Amino acid sequence: QVQLVESGGDLVHPGGSLRLSCAASSRDMTSYAMGWYRQAPGKQRWWVATIFSGGQTNYADSVKGRFTISRDNGKNVMYLQMKLLKPEDTAVYYCKASDRTGDYWGQGTQVTVST
Repeated sequence: QVQLVESGGDLVHPGGSLRLSCAASSRDMTSYAMGWYRQAPGKQRWWVATIFSGGQTNYADSVKGRFTISRDNGKNVMYLQMKLLKPEDTAVYYCKASDRTGDYWGQGTQVTVST
């Protein structure tokens, strides 16, 4: 099992930037595929981006070109760099780790994009 803790959420103006972090308790997170999801009020949780153990990345079309997912396996941390933020990016952002034993979720961090 692995425990995940997100941080970095904040209130930001449209066009601004934020970097989210997801710290993993596992001594070795290289075996996990890691991802970010988000859930806006009253809506279902949506996939945002994934990074595999080899470094390959995938993005939802809505964030492609604005968000960058990365991981530092030595520090057991995953990041989501977000730029050109829009009000529709407002949501609770969750990180997820997946391996053959299952999916593990963090508690979420709130991102609000507003004037």
